[in-house]
Amino acid sequence: MAHEFLIEARGLSRRYGSHVAANDISLSLRKGEILGLLGPNGAGKSTTMKMLAGVLAPSAGTVMINGVSLADDPKRAKQSLGYLPELPPVYPELTVDEYLRYCASLHGLRRSERAAALQRAKQSCGLSEVSRRLIGNLSKGYQQRVGIAQAIIHRPAVVILDEPTVGLDPIQILEIRRLIKTLGQEHGVILSSHILPEIQAVCARVMIIHRGRLVYAEPLATAGSEGFRTIIAGFLRMPAFDVLLSLPGVGEIETLTGSQIRITVDNAGDDPRAAIAEAAATHGWGLIELHAERRTLEEIFVELSTGDAHALQEAA
Repeated sequence: MAHEFLIEARGLSRRYGSHVAANDISLSLRKGEILGLLGPNGAGKSTTMKMLAGVLAPSAGTVMINGVSLADDPKRAKQSLGYLPELPPVYPELTVDEYLRYCASLHGLRRSERAAALQRAKQSCGLSEVSRRLIGNLSKGYQQRVGIAQAIIHRPAVVILDEPTVGLDPIQILEIRRLIKTLGQEHGVILSSHILPEIQAVCARVMIIHRGRLVYAEPLATAGSEGFRTIIAGFLRMPAFDVLLSLPGVGEIETLTGSQIRITVDNAGDDPRAAIAEAAATHGWGLIELHAERRTLEEIFVELSTGDAHALQEAA
């Protein structure tokens, strides 16, 4: 039976004594979607990924994988899951083929299925030319590929990748990103990273975690376009601030350069741009610039990383 969501997590929390590593996190994932978990180091991303993968038991909350409860039937739920932790679980003394055969057996693939699964995983991850090489002699980029191959060898519905490009050089990073995009065509993928370009390069949706809390969740295409708090206006002649402040929707006014100002939009008011344009024409201010000031995803992430979580929650 097909399920709309490959993963449904509700109210996930994890506590270590008085320390809360993750607090009331909920998310969902559909087939063909690449979801990015973004946040500074120590934000709670890896803790969340481990709970989703069944490696770490949550203190509270539930996880459903392809319609199966991870708590009630973990073995069956994990059959639909592939997981790459931050440190790839590879054995350097084994060859690529030996290791992937071992992983195939761990995932319960029958002997008759293993050869085809091995070839499919190697082809998907670009490993065919290094089949007989010792993993310990491979570059870190290829070891990451081997780690991803073990996560997909059983063709799971969901693939979870925790910081998959940490420590790689720029060329290796591009190769792994291309691989993740390809995986997203056949699987649902959750990717965690503290690197903004990583998320922007491959993900369709972004969720930002800060201090264990989910504080932002938007499709990447609309991230930063959910509204605006300020307006930039430029004039040939400096306007009368008392007139501007009397307009509906105008909160505070800040002088920038020359006759350019930033206007904070009153939360209780309407979009004041039409009223500003009309007042400029009436009073002869010579309006030459008027636009909403929207935050980019980078600005949102920087605001988060500097610790202003409360302001971020209000804006999201």
